[in-house]
Amino acid sequence: MQIVTLLYRLSITFWTGGITLFTFILTPILFKTLSRDHAGQIVGILFPGYFRWGLVCGVIALVSRLIMRTNVLVPAILLIVMLALTSFQAFYIEPRAAALKQQIPSFDTTPKEHPLRREFSKLHGISASCNLAVVAGGIALVVML
Repeated sequence: MQIVTLLYRLSITFWTGGITLFTFILTPILFKTLSRDHAGQIVGILFPGYFRWGLVCGVIALVSRLIMRTNVLVPAILLIVMLALTSFQAFYIEPRAAALKQQIPSFDTTPKEHPLRREFSKLHGISASCNLAVVAGGIALVVML
């Protein structure tokens, strides 16, 4: 049972730490130091792995938590919500945003009012909200450790 508890703790901390590092440190540095187009290209390359990381960590955490069978309700609900949000981002938002990015010649020169940019911004806003909710859930789970 100690191994299951360790897996649970590691998966939660790796997931939450990974999201936090990517969202609050790496991405801002990229967009601060590179052109918007170049930074967006790099982030776009990283997103599939970023979401897979979250899904793997989330599944490991959920399965571990269910095996532990102690105070399982609140953590399990949080994990299910976090996994649902990450899945929504990975399988719906990211592919649509990537397809839109291919149709926009340049984010540096295309006006923000352009319909494709507006649609991309909408998807980005939804994704950012989902991401922040997953971060908040992860922080709550770490506090509950």
